[in-house]
Amino acid sequence: MRRNALRMLSCAVCLSACTGIAVYAKRTAAANFSKQIARNDRAVQALNRLTFGARPGDAEQVRKIGLKKWIDLQLHPERIPENPVLAEKLKPFDTLAMPSDELVRNYPAPQIVRQMVAGQIPFPTDPDRRMMIQRLVARDEKKQAAGGQVAPPPPPGAPTVQPLTDILTPPQIRALRTGTPQERLAMFQSLAADKQDDVIAALPAGIRQTLFAAAPPDVRRKIEMSAGPAQVVARDLMESKILRAVYSSRQLDEVLADFWFNHFNVFLDKGADRYLITEYDREAIRPHVLGKFRDLLEATAKSPAMLFYLDNWQSVGANVPLPRGPNAQRRGLNENYGRELLELHTLGVDGGYTQKDVTEVARCFTGWSINQPQRGGSFLFTPRLHDRGEKTVLGVKIPAGGGIEDGEKVLDIVAHQPATAHFISKKLAQRFVADDPPPALVERMAQTFLKSNGDIRAVFETMIASREFWSEGAFRSKMKSPLEMVVSAVRASNGNVDFATGLVNQVAQLGEPLYRKQEPTGYSNTGNEWMNSAGLMARMNFAMQLASNKVPGVMVEKPENSAGIALGSPEFQKK
Repeated sequence: MRRNALRMLSCAVCLSACTGIAVYAKRTAAANFSKQIARNDRAVQALNRLTFGARPGDAEQVRKIGLKKWIDLQLHPERIPENPVLAEKLKPFDTLAMPSDELVRNYPAPQIVRQMVAGQIPFPTDPDRRMMIQRLVARDEKKQAAGGQVAPPPPPGAPTVQPLTDILTPPQIRALRTGTPQERLAMFQSLAADKQDDVIAALPAGIRQTLFAAAPPDVRRKIEMSAGPAQVVARDLMESKILRAVYSSRQLDEVLADFWFNHFNVFLDKGADRYLITEYDREAIRPHVLGKFRDLLEATAKSPAMLFYLDNWQSVGANVPLPRGPNAQRRGLNENYGRELLELHTLGVDGGYTQKDVTEVARCFTGWSINQPQRGGSFLFTPRLHDRGEKTVLGVKIPAGGGIEDGEKVLDIVAHQPATAHFISKKLAQRFVADDPPPALVERMAQTFLKSNGDIRAVFETMIASREFWSEGAFRSKMKSPLEMVVSAVRASNGNVDFATGLVNQVAQLGEPLYRKQEPTGYSNTGNEWMNSAGLMARMNFAMQLASNKVPGVMVEKPENSAGIALGSPEFQKK
């Protein structure tokens, strides 16, 4: 029975994906945007576009409270009580609330650990975290000594890493090496807390990973720390994104957080951004997803994560004296942020700006920098690095002698351009209506943008109130991104996520590694990027693994029940 259900599931997934390709162009024909979908389908359309996918019973719940009221609540997420299950799932992720400088101290990269050992930076004040980092130092010293390298002296009071044979009895070691995951965990949990830390430090990586899959959150946290504390910051960020998408009651808020981060993309693996992106997501993106676009624009412009990613923190005016000496770094004007601000963040590539505008914008943002980015520093304006000359941006003259207000004036100029209103409106319509949205809808949204002074909620309301949003041209016309597909499958199958590492890996394997789009363009809002045979086959394989409960950390209902129906339906691939 189960094998047949899985076969039916894979066939249904493959069929729904392939038929989607055949009807894709037809569905987006202009005539279809004037035809309204059936009233009973409106709840389905709302859930497909304004959430990460429906859970069993969601459509009935929307119809019960009323579609208009449900949408209004999603547009005002502060009125929706958050799911307590989500709060419990996120509780171990203490990095999510930490400022960037605290992340550096509490989850240090190897170079920061070396500075701690050298006494240049203090160790964390938390005794458990301090002890864990000191164990890492001791383990690295042991590796260096084994390789014939001279290791630096350990910090005072640092523990030594003992071999397992000095910590455990032979039967205990045998249980860890050959037992089932549950037997390994039972043996591990029978140890005293201090001995558990010693064992984690001494375990080979393979055994640690096996233990991780069966461990409760507190033990998993210790194992993660033992593999390298710096990795925990990125892992928390990615896992929390999945968990919020799966469990949050404020679904539109989460969808928009993903949309706006993608619009103002920053690459996680670029140097200091490994620590800066958590605060960027929390402080620059999330508070503004339904607010004023101008506020969102300034929050991203002043974020250390964006300043570091696009190198503006090193941009200085032409009149600034260059440093001298053999080790001095020669810096000058950097146009990266100025170009992306115009091309990707506001006006769009056809927005009417010139190369001269790019240079003038870059001059306005000289001196916008970061105080010690490698230590998680904050935004810093340095007047002596600023170009104080007169500038002209998009025909607007900015007088000489200014300071930080030059860059702020640029943000005012670009945020109120008709080209910006059109570009932002089209991207929103592309994400939430159709890959090729009707120009008339985009124009109405753009007019709302201009009249409301860039009020994102008002623009969104114009879109949702439109006939086009509820049309046959929009209904199930969009291909889901890997993130949307993976999360919607978990939600549709009423899955429980114990830990999200497996889902994070699945999204990456499908082509959308979270926070790891290297180019500033972000991931595409259209289906073309995901519409290929290899991607469709990978989606089918994921469906099989999920339905068979073979995705680590996730448990779904049996495929012959709700999961098989949900994962095999057209909504699995399309929205």
